[in-house]
Amino acid sequence: MDLPVPAIGPDEALLRVRSAAICGTDIKILHHGHRKLAPDQRIVLGHEFAGTIAKVGVRVHGLTVGMRVGLAPNWGCGRCQACIRGMDNLCPDFSAFGINVDGAHAGYVRIPAEPIARGNWIEIPEGVPWDEAALAEPLACVLNGQRSVRLAPGERVLIYGAGPMGILHLLLARASGAACVIVVDPDARRLKKASELGADAVINNRRKSVGRSLQKICREGRVDVAIIAAPVREVAEEALGLLSPLGRLCLFAGLSGNGGATFDANAVHYRNLTITGVTGGSAADYRVALNLIAARRVDVRPVISHRFALNRMAAAYDNAVKGKGLKTILMGS
Repeated sequence: MDLPVPAIGPDEALLRVRSAAICGTDIKILHHGHRKLAPDQRIVLGHEFAGTIAKVGVRVHGLTVGMRVGLAPNWGCGRCQACIRGMDNLCPDFSAFGINVDGAHAGYVRIPAEPIARGNWIEIPEGVPWDEAALAEPLACVLNGQRSVRLAPGERVLIYGAGPMGILHLLLARASGAACVIVVDPDARRLKKASELGADAVINNRRKSVGRSLQKICREGRVDVAIIAAPVREVAEEALGLLSPLGRLCLFAGLSGNGGATFDANAVHYRNLTITGVTGGSAADYRVALNLIAARRVDVRPVISHRFALNRMAAAYDNAVKGKGLKTILMGS
């Protein structure tokens, strides 16, 4: 369906979309809606995107026509404790592209006044290709996750999930100096990809016990950090038992169902374990992610498996819904 070019106000800007990724969150909203949406509200999806400024309002400063920019998709109220600390993604009253404001799975997207004023726009260096620029947002989320578990050089990392986010965790952990990165997934094709991209070991948990496999891979059969990048309660519960003393567990993916999980509180107590969760990333995380992509410190090219023109939206979503490859990118003209 062709959408009209959005009108903008004096404090807003118009972005011509050059690239927009399809995220698992887009697919969830497609099937189940979102708590931020009004009952009858229709929304244009897409929160991982980049493009060129096509028009600016008369009161907008900093943005100019033709500028290459990406957008950190969440902005907050600007008054709560989370916003004051620069973490708009944790604002109780946040707004976001593709969530409750029209996103970038269209030819153009309106940039409201609030994200402009709060510095959510980031200029993209000329050398960064459009498809890679779209992955600054998911990489920003991964940065937020690994910061939460204080991943340090020389540590052993266990990643559950070899989808796009799990692979980004693998790439960032390697770039951060992890001594050993193990990836767990029941999909043999995705494990092959993880091995090609630098995983020190992979475990198919449909065929093998993760615990017994770790006994052969790691000293003491334990790891320093475990990251849950798959929405599966059982693996979150299992991971806690595989942590060394002072180990850290990141619940990066939201769990399916009601989100319930059972953990051994005594294990947390006696082994001094830390359990943390993260959601999204801040505008500061986005800037760091874009710098890492521009410098090729994290090479996101292997994460992109399919590219579709924007006018092939249905085919692109069909590809993503069926879980083909890793990341599907919509490319604007």
